[in-house]
Amino acid sequence: MKQNLPSLLCFIASILLVTCSTQENKALQQAENSINTIDMTTHVRILASDDFQGRKPFTEGETKTIEYLAQEYEKIGLKAPYNGDSYFQQVPMVEIGYQPSESINLKTAKGNLELNHIKDYLAETPHIVEEVNIDNAEIVFAGYGIVAPEYNWDDYAHIDVKDKIVLVLVNDPGFGTQDPNLFNGNAMTYYGRWVYKYEEAARQGAKGIWVVHSTKPAGYPWGSLSNTSGSNLYLLSENNNADQCALTGWITEEACTKIFEYNNFDFNKIKEEAASNAFKAFSLNTQLNLTIKNRLKYDISNNVVGVIEGKERNDECIVYTAHWDHFGIGPAQDGDSIYNGAADNALAVACMLETAKAFAEAPQPQRTVVFVSVTAEETGMLGSNYYANNGLFALNKTAANINYELPLPIGRMRDVTITGFGQSELDEYVERFAKEQDRYIAPESSPENGMYYRSDHFSFAKMGIPSLFIKGWQDSREHGKAWAKQKVDEYWTTAYHKPADEFDEATADLSGNVEDAKLFFKIGWQLANEDRFPEWSDSSEFKAIREESMKHLNEK
Repeated sequence: MKQNLPSLLCFIASILLVTCSTQENKALQQAENSINTIDMTTHVRILASDDFQGRKPFTEGETKTIEYLAQEYEKIGLKAPYNGDSYFQQVPMVEIGYQPSESINLKTAKGNLELNHIKDYLAETPHIVEEVNIDNAEIVFAGYGIVAPEYNWDDYAHIDVKDKIVLVLVNDPGFGTQDPNLFNGNAMTYYGRWVYKYEEAARQGAKGIWVVHSTKPAGYPWGSLSNTSGSNLYLLSENNNADQCALTGWITEEACTKIFEYNNFDFNKIKEEAASNAFKAFSLNTQLNLTIKNRLKYDISNNVVGVIEGKERNDECIVYTAHWDHFGIGPAQDGDSIYNGAADNALAVACMLETAKAFAEAPQPQRTVVFVSVTAEETGMLGSNYYANNGLFALNKTAANINYELPLPIGRMRDVTITGFGQSELDEYVERFAKEQDRYIAPESSPENGMYYRSDHFSFAKMGIPSLFIKGWQDSREHGKAWAKQKVDEYWTTAYHKPADEFDEATADLSGNVEDAKLFFKIGWQLANEDRFPEWSDSSEFKAIREESMKHLNEK
């Protein structure tokens, strides 16, 4: 009997292991099945209703939205992380209403060149002051305005732009040349985004920056920029954003061409030269005088944050995000002035709530799972930016971010479109669980538009946290690819950022959104229960940031 005891103990242990595994799998399946169309529909119906007034920050619509989300978090069983009983992370902001000079006269080699606000240029300031004055500032051309050591690229290497105004091209040299071996070829990198160009110009000490607009590389027409409200939201800062450029904005390619011509330069020729790392920035021998008068309004909005605590590694986390805000009440279109934002982003918030419910019904994960419904995405991803810089967990303790953004209620899809395909190992997680749903992964259809850099996951990515932005988008199970494209195109044309983005319960088919939410749950469950951190791809511009952060893994 003694000789058989070890074998018996091993047999019992194996039986217990199999039993525990079977029980966990059953519990996970039950949790996944809790994600359903009925509850998701209820959330969207309420959040996208006229009663919520378009969910604009600082309005009654915000109050109703965040109270509803807090009630749902509590109902689900998420822990309130602030002051022991609050789901609200306050996000202090300032609204700057700006009024720049209606026209300017640039001093050039051939005399004065008059340009007009809106028609030729846009000018604003992030400086939290009542007035900004640009006095005889020299204008220089700095190519694409990029410093990227990994690509052996530095547009500022041969010029001092301190206190100057820089003109830079939109997008990056990969798109400019269509060379697949330059940057990321046709797919925009972060270096192509205007946000990066603003940041880099400020690091170089520039007084201001104008990005030269061109529709194709920008991804949107001049009218999308010029049809603005005349105000922007910014996060409060101790230095009133004095570390940013005093002047930020855009200039039309036509106006830029005139500046070049007035100084005996050929813009088209130099634009081609700027797509080479041999290009050298130079002065345009032009001076700018411009005044921007500001109206300042201070207020506080709220991120809504809930937590499911981890077990053995509860000091590590994954973060789910979906922005709750939209545009509120605005100019009427076809008699409707409420911008309900059903797809953008009430449905995404509903998907996140369903995922949170599944986690609450599943066994306790090893890592903590954080759910953040963020504010002010529509005005510059401010809520997610604030959370990423003031999160519950250190950056090097945050394994990944999964973001929900703008799903459409058009039924089940064969594809799982990965925006930012190839950025990180997270693609492999998507592929694994997509196969379990009999689906395939697909890259985004228009990578040149840089959508990876235009939603809340990017606030985490630029801090070095691998971030995921996925959804069924391109291939309807029932109707095919052409039909799906038609539906997506119809949304962009008729409903995106318009009052027509409403929830029609009679025609909406949320079966695909339920399937996506289940996919998000399974990916998140895997990330929350493994002991490794997913990594960026070698080609990602965020890899070095993560590596530097992970050097201090044991630091709080």
